Amino acid sequence: MKKNNFKILSYFFVPLTVVLVFKYIYSKPTIDEITTINQTNQFVETSSKIDVTEVNFNFDVKPILSDKCYTCHGPDDKARKANLRLDIEDGFYKALEDNTNHYVIDKKNPNESEILKRIDSENSIYIMPPPESNLILSEKEKQILKKWVNQGGKWEPHWAYTKPELPKLPETNFKNWATNEIDLFIASKLESKGMSPSEIEEKEILIRRAYFDLTGLPPSLKRIDDFISDSSDDAYERLIDNLLDSKTYGERMAAIWMDLSRYGDSHGYQDDQERIMWPWRDWVIHAYNSNMPYDKFITWQMAGDMLPNATKEQILASGFNRNHKITQEGGVVPEEYRVEYVADRTVTSAKIMMGLTVECARCHTHKYDPISHDEFFSLYSFFNNVDENGLIVYGDTAPKPNLTINANDIKSDLPFVNLPDSINDVTLMVMKETENLRNTYVLNRGSYDAPTRLVKPGTPETVLKFDEQKYSSDRIGLSKWFFDKDNPLTSRVTVNRLWQQFFGIGIVATPDDFGSQGNKPFNPELLDWLAYTFQNKDNWDTKKFIKRIVMSSTYRQSSKIKKENRLMDSDNTYLANYPRQKLSAEMIRDNALSTSGMLVHKIGGPSVKPMQPPNLWNEVTGGGGGSLAFYVPDTGDNLFRRSLYTFWKRTVPPPSMMIFDAPTRDFCAPVRQKTSTPLQSLALMNDPQYQLAAENLSTSIFKENISIDKKIIKLYRTVTGRTPIDNEVVKLKNYLDEIKKLNNIEEKIAFNSLAVLVYNLDETTQKS
Repeated sequence: MKKNNFKILSYFFVPLTVVLVFKYIYSKPTIDEITTINQTNQFVETSSKIDVTEVNFNFDVKPILSDKCYTCHGPDDKARKANLRLDIEDGFYKALEDNTNHYVIDKKNPNESEILKRIDSENSIYIMPPPESNLILSEKEKQILKKWVNQGGKWEPHWAYTKPELPKLPETNFKNWATNEIDLFIASKLESKGMSPSEIEEKEILIRRAYFDLTGLPPSLKRIDDFISDSSDDAYERLIDNLLDSKTYGERMAAIWMDLSRYGDSHGYQDDQERIMWPWRDWVIHAYNSNMPYDKFITWQMAGDMLPNATKEQILASGFNRNHKITQEGGVVPEEYRVEYVADRTVTSAKIMMGLTVECARCHTHKYDPISHDEFFSLYSFFNNVDENGLIVYGDTAPKPNLTINANDIKSDLPFVNLPDSINDVTLMVMKETENLRNTYVLNRGSYDAPTRLVKPGTPETVLKFDEQKYSSDRIGLSKWFFDKDNPLTSRVTVNRLWQQFFGIGIVATPDDFGSQGNKPFNPELLDWLAYTFQNKDNWDTKKFIKRIVMSSTYRQSSKIKKENRLMDSDNTYLANYPRQKLSAEMIRDNALSTSGMLVHKIGGPSVKPMQPPNLWNEVTGGGGGSLAFYVPDTGDNLFRRSLYTFWKRTVPPPSMMIFDAPTRDFCAPVRQKTSTPLQSLALMNDPQYQLAAENLSTSIFKENISIDKKIIKLYRTVTGRTPIDNEVVKLKNYLDEIKKLNNIEEKIAFNSLAVLVYNLDETTQKS
C-alpha cells in the first residue's frame, strides 16, 4: 500500500452505534461495581459531616480564608475593607479599628474572638462573609475555624513559601512492598487512611506504560515478548535504562516542553504568518537526550545570550523567550504589543519556575497571594530590555534579534540541528539586550500608555528577596535567583510537574498555582523530600530523578482498583493503585503510526504537514496570506513523522491534536485538559491517518499463514500491547463475522474494519 494513498474505502465507515455498543460491552460496570460506587457516594456525603479533631492552618484553615475572606481582607490594599488583613500573621491578633477592645483572635479568651462571633451571627450587617458578597461558609468550614481558634489560632506562613527541608522517612507496615523512598511516603499515607497499596502490575502492561511515559511510543511485540521472557532480577531496571538512553526519550520530554514554552510555527494573531523556530526545538531534544542538568537547561533558555563569551548553542537556547505571539498587522500600536510580549515572558517564566499566577498582579496587587502590583513590574523589568519591535515587517519569519545557523555551524558547534540538504542556512529568533537599557515603570491597570512610578528589577519578596549584592540585575541574576538554595519554589514546582507526567496529576493538582487558591499537596512530606533530593542530592539530574519515579513500586502498581480502596478514596488521590490515563494527542496518533509500521523515525528538522481536512486554513481564517494561506499536505515520509514535528499554526492548530486536548500554544500550558467526547471516537474512525494505519496493519497481519483467531490476537496485541483473554477473542471474532454479513464482504476486507475498531478501543488510547 502506498503511504500517500488518500483513498477512503467504504467499508471503513463502521456504524458508530456498533462501535459504541462494543465499547459499552467492554467497559460497562458490573453490579458489584455499581454497588461500590453508590457506597462511595454515600461515604463522601457522610465524610463531610465528620468532626475535625486536628486542624492544620495551611491545609485546613487557609483555603477557607482564601476562598471566603481574602477578597476583602487580603493582599490588595485597594480592595481591602476595615484595614484588616487576614493573609498576614499580624492581622489575626490585632484589635478592630472601630472597637479596640475586640480582637480578631483573642488568645486569652478564644470564644470571645471576633472571627467566631462574626461567622455565627445572624445579623446581616455583622455577619461575615457579608450577604452581598454571595459567599457562604459551610457548617464544616465554620467547624474548622472554631477548632483552629480553640487550639490556639496559630498562624503559619504559606507552605509553598517555606524552604523544603529533608523530612524523615516514615515508618510503614508495607516495607516489603516498598522499593525506594517514594514508596515509604505513599504507603505510610495509605496506611494512615486505612488503605493498602496494590500488587505490582503484569509485565506486558508495565512495559507499555514505561514505553509511553519515557519515549511516547509503544513497544513492539518483540520487545514485549523479550521482557516477559526475561526472568532476571534486573530486567525492569535494564529496560528503564535503555529507554532513558534512547533518542526517543528526548522527543517525549520535548513534547511536554513545547506546551510549557508555547511553541508554534506561526506568529499568531489574525495575519498569522510563518515563523522559523524549529532549530530551538532540535536543541531542546538534544538537551534532554544529553541529560543537561535542569539548572543549566533553564539558565541557557533564560539568559544564554548573556553568558560570558556565549556560544551559538547558548544563544540558540535563548529562543525560548521568543516563542510568544508577534503581530504584523498594520494599524496596531507597536509599543502596545511590545508590552504584551514582555508580559508574556514574565508570566511564562513565573508559571514554569514558580507555579504562581503573577498575571493577576499586572493590573493590581494580587487579591489572594502576596504579590504586589509593583512586584509584577519588577519581575517584568528583567525581560524589558530586548532589542525588539512590537510590530514586525509582514512576512518576516525571524524578526530581530535573531541568529543565523549555517552548514559550518552545524559541523562545528550545532550537530544536533537537522538542517535539510536543500537549505544553506536558517535564521530564528533569539534574545539580545538593547544597548541602552529601558526604564521600567509600573503601568496603571497594566496599560502600555499609563506609566506611573519607576521600578528596578526584583522578585516577589515573599518567595525570596532579590539580593542585589548576590545577583546581577539582569536575566543571569534572575536565573541564579531561581536556583538559589533558599528559593522554596523552583524545585517543588519542577518535581511536581515531573510527577504529573507519570501519574496524570501532580502531588499538587494545580501545577500552575502553588499560591493560596491552588490545591494543597496530597502528600506534602513526599513533595518536600522529592524537591530537596532533586536540588541537593541529584544536583538537578533529570534522568536520575525520573528513574527513581519509574523504579518505585508506586509507579509499578496495578491499575486494578480494590473495592475497599475505592470506598475510602474514590478519586485515587493517595495512589492505592496506578491511575489509568488517556494518552496524549501526540501519543494516540504516534501509536497508530508506530503499531501499523508507518511511523518514520527521524530526529529533528523543520516542521511537517501531515493530513488534515482540506481547505481548513482558508475557510477558518480571515486576512493574511503568504505561505500559510492554504494548507498543502506534505508527501512521502513527511506525512508520517512523529506528532512532535507537526506544523503548528496558532490560529488553526492541528485539528486531530485539538480533538484530543492539545492546547492552542497561545500561552504557557502546564497541564492539559482531560476530556472524553464522541468527536474523539469519530476521529479515530474516520480520520484518514487512522484508517491508513488500520489498513496497513490489517493487511500485514492477514497475509500471515495463521488461523483467524491468531490473527485477531496479534492485531489486538500489536495495538494495545496486551494479550486478549478467550472471551475477548470470541467477541472480536463475532464482530468480524457480523461485519462480513452486514456488508457482504470477504473476511480480508472485514479484518480492516476490525482493525479500525481496535484502534478505537479505550484500552488503545489509555495507559494502564
